[in-house]
Amino acid sequence: MAEEYKEDPMAYGDYHERPGPDYGEGEYDGGERGFIGDTYRKFRGRYTGQASPGQPPNGGPGQPSGLVSGLFSTLHGAVHGIGSEVRQRVSGMDRPSSHTHSGPYCESSTHNSSQNRFGSFAAQRTGNDIKWFVDGCGYMWAVSRALEQARESIWILDWWLSPELYLRRPPTKNEQYRIDRMLQAAAQRGVKVNIIVYKEVTQALTRKFLTPTVPRYLHSLLPRRTNNFTSALSALGLAATFASLEYVESENQLMNPIAPVCSSHTKHALENLHPNIAVFRHPDHLPDAQMLQSSLVSSLQNMSLSAKTAASLPLDALKAVYGMNEDVILYWAHHEKLCIVDGKTAFMGGLDLCYGRWDLNQHPIADCHPSNIDDTVFPGQEYNNARVLDFQDVSHWQNNKLDRTENSRMGWSDISVSLRGPVVEDLRAHFVERWNFIYNEKYDVRKDVRYSRLTFNQNEAGVYQQRPPSSAGAQGYQSSSAYQQGPQQHQPYAQPRPDPRLSQASQPYQPYQPTASPYGQGSQASSQYFPPPPSSRGVDADDTEAGSRGFGLSYRDEGRRHHHQLLEGEIDEMAGAVRGRFNDGVQRMEDSYEHHRHLHGGFQEAGIPCQIVRSCSKWSHGVPTEHSIQNAYIDLIQRSQYFIYIENQFFITATSDTQKPVRNKIGAAIVNRILRAARAGERYKVIVVIPAVPGFAGDLKDDASLGTRAIMEFQYNSINRGGHSIMEKIANEGFDPTEYIRFYNLRNYDRINTSGVMREAEQHSGVKFEDAQHQYNDAVELPAEYPLRGDDGQNRSFSVNWQIYSEYQQSTHSVQQRRGLGNGRWDSVSECYMLRGMDLQSVPWENGNVSEMDAFVSEELYVHSKVLIADDRVVICGSANLNDRSQNGNHDSEIAIVIEDPTPVDSFMNERPWRATKFAATLRRQLFRKHLGLLRAQDMGRPDANFEPIGVPNMYDFGSEEDRLVVDPLSDSFLTLWNSRAHQNTHAFGKVFHPVPHDDVRTWKDYDNFYEYFFLEADKETDDKEGKKMPAKYRWGHVVAENFSPGQQGVREVKELLSTIKGTLVEMPLLFLIKEDIAKEGVSLNALTEEVYT
Repeated sequence: MAEEYKEDPMAYGDYHERPGPDYGEGEYDGGERGFIGDTYRKFRGRYTGQASPGQPPNGGPGQPSGLVSGLFSTLHGAVHGIGSEVRQRVSGMDRPSSHTHSGPYCESSTHNSSQNRFGSFAAQRTGNDIKWFVDGCGYMWAVSRALEQARESIWILDWWLSPELYLRRPPTKNEQYRIDRMLQAAAQRGVKVNIIVYKEVTQALTRKFLTPTVPRYLHSLLPRRTNNFTSALSALGLAATFASLEYVESENQLMNPIAPVCSSHTKHALENLHPNIAVFRHPDHLPDAQMLQSSLVSSLQNMSLSAKTAASLPLDALKAVYGMNEDVILYWAHHEKLCIVDGKTAFMGGLDLCYGRWDLNQHPIADCHPSNIDDTVFPGQEYNNARVLDFQDVSHWQNNKLDRTENSRMGWSDISVSLRGPVVEDLRAHFVERWNFIYNEKYDVRKDVRYSRLTFNQNEAGVYQQRPPSSAGAQGYQSSSAYQQGPQQHQPYAQPRPDPRLSQASQPYQPYQPTASPYGQGSQASSQYFPPPPSSRGVDADDTEAGSRGFGLSYRDEGRRHHHQLLEGEIDEMAGAVRGRFNDGVQRMEDSYEHHRHLHGGFQEAGIPCQIVRSCSKWSHGVPTEHSIQNAYIDLIQRSQYFIYIENQFFITATSDTQKPVRNKIGAAIVNRILRAARAGERYKVIVVIPAVPGFAGDLKDDASLGTRAIMEFQYNSINRGGHSIMEKIANEGFDPTEYIRFYNLRNYDRINTSGVMREAEQHSGVKFEDAQHQYNDAVELPAEYPLRGDDGQNRSFSVNWQIYSEYQQSTHSVQQRRGLGNGRWDSVSECYMLRGMDLQSVPWENGNVSEMDAFVSEELYVHSKVLIADDRVVICGSANLNDRSQNGNHDSEIAIVIEDPTPVDSFMNERPWRATKFAATLRRQLFRKHLGLLRAQDMGRPDANFEPIGVPNMYDFGSEEDRLVVDPLSDSFLTLWNSRAHQNTHAFGKVFHPVPHDDVRTWKDYDNFYEYFFLEADKETDDKEGKKMPAKYRWGHVVAENFSPGQQGVREVKELLSTIKGTLVEMPLLFLIKEDIAKEGVSLNALTEEVYT
């Protein structure tokens, strides 16, 4: 039986302490935070000398502050009392209560009559090939293969692209595989390279432009009959309002750049390499005069403006000022990760081609190579730990201030896919739409020959034939969500249909296709589609060969035909009918059919049905708001039969409209599906893996960590707090939520090789290791126009100062055979928690600059994946996080793919035989095995099938002992393994490293005792009377040595405890700061800014 854990009842329940009487009535309920109110309290305190915001003013009548206080009181009341009519006129839209309606587009925009499933711009297409990549090593190797084979075009859409990123490692042996060099080589071959990157916020908006332009203009709109006193009072009110905005900007980090990317460097570094490379940056956050006139001022012109409305700029007008409408954008980003090569091979998912993403499946977080610096894997800023020091000045890539002899890097866990086939047409369409939208908006007027519109004739191969809309729903997409439409029969993904021509072992799985399709798709009796052979998938519509393929029809018409199982008699009958009409076309069709059957055995095995879904809107794509990714998430959850696995960077969602400001209802879908199973007495599980800290804060108590704490608060309110969370909703119905849904994080450890080998090499050379490392970084990250070191790949000198590096390297020859410490064998011990890795207690060490105790480090393994797997049959994978920013459509732009592989895999579910599908089952098992330490450590120098782009299938060891351990995600044996390993890992990490968040930390006082006591710099006034800060007892991420015996006995105790860690899975601490308001509201977190965090 599965191991039983007694849950603390506080793990789910409304134990969140309410704010005190300082909060006005209704301000806390619903999570509304008052921007003007916060500013008012701040200014009132400034002028009345109050001790803290929220307390009554100290002064009495006659004080100079009375006028200011009264003015702000008037402003505060007027702002919050403004009506919905004004809000609609200012913001141009009503705020819908949720994003779960039945139409394909947001109710705030013009509805589209799209009949595609999930309300997507794209239909489901068959005839595709797709493979997964877990983590960056194999994925970026595959991208490098595709880039070096490119012949016509390379299209890249990224949140961040780092020109100096090495796609293969170590850099010393793979200099030609740096992105900028690969794109330069492609451009020199005549390949056209088009790149779109997110343009980050660079400066505060109000100080830059809006003051004094907007308040003066607003004041000019007052009626001419307004008397002088009212006019002056209105001018003062407007000036005070915008002064408050300037004050907030000066104090608030949100108003400063919030992303470490440098899109300007990306653009100029790449465009300077060749005229065939064109880079767009978007959006432009600061409006010019024309945009201001159209987006803000013109929306106020038709208002019946009075002194009151002018002096109390409404909240939504403030949102318009800060870009939180569809015309001006300050905080939303282009978040897609997409690369299309020659219009045929595509890469997409969670991995940007930027710093910090490349990683191995064992996730080493130490990269110190004292015996050979050329073994460095993460050069320069690639060696990064954002919790300690985020990326800084990335245009000067070699400047890395993180000392790798003292600090670990942060590991990066991620998932992406590579695909080929008709579905790439929709990715091409998405890219072309975005490119031309940006071109028309900002590049057309420049008349630069480098930039031009892209032309594209979409090839509709593989599209399922659509039915006309049913009378039940003119909007197209028909949601199956019970929480929206009430109780109904939920149609699961169907069991595979047997084919009499196939053995039981090879019968293909048929994805769910109800007879009366709620998505308006054609029936199975519709015309059949014969997929083209792999060599011709995804070709352009104007390809002459494609135009005459198959039936003799254009490939566009042929592509509409849906392929299903075919009996030989049906083939003959169809062929006979076609021969009479198309003669020569029949022979081509039969040749294609025989060729494909020879290669793949049958039509279903020849291609995978896939559908592209996305989040986009007017600001990002020039289209009505589409949130088909959210629709797909909700639908797959509701139709799942046994099991949902979610791995995502965030988990912010709502179960009802009461959880303001969160709007997406994925949480409601989860609650509904769990309650349906609970009431029916069925076994059903949801497993969620997210980061422990969904941001990069060092000390969570620090003011600079407000953003991270805000996200954590929204996440906990989604999971188990606040009164409306998923767990609370389930518990309120009388069921134990932990029986149905659990949350987990990832964490790992390593050992920095600052052993005696480093000390001896430094003594022999007279050079510090870090100085030699810095010179190495300078060399391997030189701009692409510098020559490579040589075709022989040997360690010859760069055309830069190489003396310090050379002196150090020459001194290492004498230490390179010392018990594995001198030959690189133990520069990382990350293999020790992976399958068949050496027992940590047997790994050698020699004390050098530091003791072995101080060489161990730990860090959260940052989960950046964006994947959902349902029943081991269906997968959603892409760039979209599980939060409002990614899911609502009108915030960040996103792209994802729904994958329904028909290839059957005999499996088990709930300890019963189950027909899974190959893509979903292998991806889920690969992930589970990695998290549990049931995969061998990955070798970057030995690429296998999982390093190759599409065309080479994924390699997976079906039937191995480790595979059998994870085959059934609902079995007692698996759940015991999963939960007990997470529990043991959590215990070991907690005792050795004291990481936060942790379940023992329920108040800020607990936080001080558990974390800050050991890791925070000592107070200068109490600990050092000379005025200098005393160092912390221990460096972040290092062993809390006082928990163990002194000397070598303590080292043995640490290694013994660390050797019990297997894999990286740990429990999510649901009790962390449960008795505190994690993100206190104020001028930094309020109704204006909080939407950024959701």
